[in-house]
Amino acid sequence: MIFLNINFESLKSECLKCEKCDLCKTRTNVVFGVGNEKAEVMFIGEGPGENEDLQGEPFVGRAGKLLDKLLYAVDLDRNKNVYIANIVKCRPPKNRDPFQDEQIECMDWLRAQTRLIRPKIIVCLGRIAGMKIIKEDLKITKEHGVWFERNGIHMMAMFHPAAILRNPNQMEDALKDFIILREKIKEVCERTYD
Repeated sequence: MIFLNINFESLKSECLKCEKCDLCKTRTNVVFGVGNEKAEVMFIGEGPGENEDLQGEPFVGRAGKLLDKLLYAVDLDRNKNVYIANIVKCRPPKNRDPFQDEQIECMDWLRAQTRLIRPKIIVCLGRIAGMKIIKEDLKITKEHGVWFERNGIHMMAMFHPAAILRNPNQMEDALKDFIILREKIKEVCERTYD
């Protein structure tokens, strides 16, 4: 399914009705995305968890609160100057990793979002997002904070906030990655982030 000549509200409306994979049978809400639809920086996670499924917004649980703190540390805000989405829009049962076929079915929604937002920077939160968006053999422990470029878009993978909560030793690296992100924003983005 390719969405050409569609606006953001129409895309969201269509996505909310999606039944392309079995995740639609167990979801409470479709978690489309949140943030500035004209943001130059887009964050992409793997999929919604329980809190996200209940509230219909990405990264709203404990991991989301950590993400908000990390964003704030580099003058970013989910309501002002970034957009946050996931590869899959419905929660996988018991927060398991999304299956490959679920990711494939949902990618058209993410591609359309990305086409409409037109970010200059994409940050993949976690291994699964990094492997799907940046490269299939991405090693998050070795390649977090490393820039890749595709079609003029700068891309980086970072540790998922939930992984940092499970392993607080990753916090130092996460902060460094956000500082690297802030420097790239200064380099490639036109709008100021204040």
